[in-house]
Order: sequence, then structure tokens, then C-alpha cells
Amino acid sequence: MTTSRSTAPESAMPDPNTAPPPISVPPISVPPNSVPPICVPPFAVIGGAQVQYTLHGREREIVELVEATYRLHAAGESVNPPSYFLRFPDRPAARIIALPASIGGQARVDGLKWISSFPDNVRAGIPRASAVLILNDHVTGYPFACLESSIISATRTAAMAASAADTLSRARGTRPTRIGFIGTGLIARYVHTFLTATGWSFDEVGVHDTSADSAAGFHHYLRATHTPIRITVHDTPEELIRSSDLVVFATVADRPHVTDPAWFGHNPLVLHVSLRDLAPEVLLASFNIVDDVEHCLKADTSPHLAEQLTGRRDFLTGTLHDVTAGRAALADDRPVVFSPFGLGVLDLAIGKHVYDEVTRTGQLHVIDDFFHELHRFG
Repeated sequence: MTTSRSTAPESAMPDPNTAPPPISVPPISVPPNSVPPICVPPFAVIGGAQVQYTLHGREREIVELVEATYRLHAAGESVNPPSYFLRFPDRPAARIIALPASIGGQARVDGLKWISSFPDNVRAGIPRASAVLILNDHVTGYPFACLESSIISATRTAAMAASAADTLSRARGTRPTRIGFIGTGLIARYVHTFLTATGWSFDEVGVHDTSADSAAGFHHYLRATHTPIRITVHDTPEELIRSSDLVVFATVADRPHVTDPAWFGHNPLVLHVSLRDLAPEVLLASFNIVDDVEHCLKADTSPHLAEQLTGRRDFLTGTLHDVTAGRAALADDRPVVFSPFGLGVLDLAIGKHVYDEVTRTGQLHVIDDFFHELHRFG
């Protein structure tokens, strides 16, 4: 049986002999700021070379973007649920982490970073971490881009470290001039790059790594990028810590290996980027700043271990945003330790920035017909 639908009931049809002349209806104009029709976005792939080219030389801009994203997060304009850790009984040192997130503001994007950490890769001469970032359309939920994300991840880590170094040193009223790096891989190099690009200079640089080859390679990198300064490769973490005013932990440690608070008796500023190097005793003798309380007190991070040991959280002084807003006071009579979890919203913000820039320059590589089954009934 065939059915049809008219726009008015039959009884309402006018008598052609008595009906008034038809009214001329002007065409409807669509306001320029009206909501666009919902459609499936094209899907693009952005490789590591494009990501690196887009971000290179824009360190100050990226630090400002990270700081703006932290403000959005503090204002509740983000969704950043707990990360999910995929672990392997046969490979206990390895893990893959899923960081879902959503951000408002100008970016208005959802997405997921999927990042692996396989420390044994280093012995094979390839990087420990690899990652992709998926960006999802805010309206339809469709993924619209896949970006190589180990560079984005290193960039956001270095940018938040540089931001913290500036914010916390200003809050204490002292600016370190002797820096030390414990762990000398990709993250250490990116942190150093962001510090120097945002106005930091140092009289001395200390280096320590459990791998002599890594320490030597980082020393060579520093020599190639620095004006002549004193660079010292230290045999032990203690030597490096005691001789540094700013200490950067960028290791692959999965449990604390620095246990003596006395090493920090000169009250340095510590960027605890790798998050699991310091024993609870060190944190309990320090001012402790995090980027997000709930995220940092999970997954056996050093702050999480301190919470488990004490049964409380009052050893946390506050978040980086609390310091910026004047709600957390710091002094120079204790070490200041910044332990950032590294929020997924930061990856989203930088990833969307890269996507927008690549699109603006006409270099976006779109995969035609990536979403193929788009009709419910064929």
C-alpha cells in the first residue's frame, strides 16, 4: 500500500472561486551567524614532520596556549577524566595510556591521546614513547584528524615545565641560575629548548643519567646549542641535586629512587616531570605544587605514594593555577616540587592548534571517503 502526506488537511483546501489572490512570499535569507548544517567532517592525517614544522620556533606562543588551557580547566570548561593504563603481565615495564579529554573555549574539541611507553626500546636505539592524537568534532562526535603525537606530548610537557619554572620562581622571588637534568632523553631536550626559548639562561648545567651514552649525547647537544658555559656530567643524582638550584627530573623511573630529603637542603626548585622519582619523605619536606590534584594522586605517582603513607592530602600546597591566582603562598625555606600529571586537555589544545595551522596553510592531507557507510539503509 502506498501512502502519501500532504501539508494541510483536505477540508482546509480553499474554494478556487472564492480564494483570495496568492500572496507573494519573499525568499528566506539565512543570517550569516546561523548554525551550519550538521555534516560529517573530512578526515585528515597529520604526520610528525608537519607537527614539528608547525610548532618549531613558537615556544612562547605554546606556553601561552598551555597557560590559557590551564585557566579553562580551572574554570570548569573542560572534561578530563582519569587516564586508563593498559599494562602487560609479560612486560611489566611497558604501558599504553589512554587520555580522553574535552575542551571548550575557542578550541571546542574532544579527543583522545593514545601513548605508549616501552623503555626497552631505548636499547634498540628507538624512542621509548610513541603516540597518536585523535581529534573529534564537537558537534557530530566524528573523528576528523589523527596526528602524530609524541612531538605534541613532548611539547606540552616542556611548555608546562617552562610555565611552572617561571611562575614558581617569581612566586618565591628568586630565579635559579644552575640547572640540573636527571634523565637526558627527548623530554629533557624539549624542556631545555623551551626554557632557553622563553628567556632562561644558566651559569651552570648539570647532567646525570643511568646510561653513560645518553648523558654523553645530551652533553654534546648542550655544547652544540649553548654559548660556552660550564657543563658537568655527574656520577650520582646526589651530586647533581646538591649543585643545582633548578632540578629537572625527566626519567623513565616507575618507582622512587631519590629518597633523602637532605639532598634538597639548599631548597631548590624541582620540576618533577617524570612524576615517580621522589620518595614520599622528600615531598613531605617540601612545598608541593601539582597541575591537578585528583589526577596526580593516582597510579602510584610520588604524590600518590605520599598520600598512601600519610592517609592525608594536606602535604599538597596547591595547584599551579592556585599559585597564579595568589591562593597558594611559597617561600624559600623549603624545596618547591612541581609534580604535573600532564592533562589530556593540553594535548588537545596543542593538537587543535596544529590542525588549524596546517589547514590555514593549505597543507592538510585529507583521506577521501574515510567514512564510507553514511546512509542508514544503503
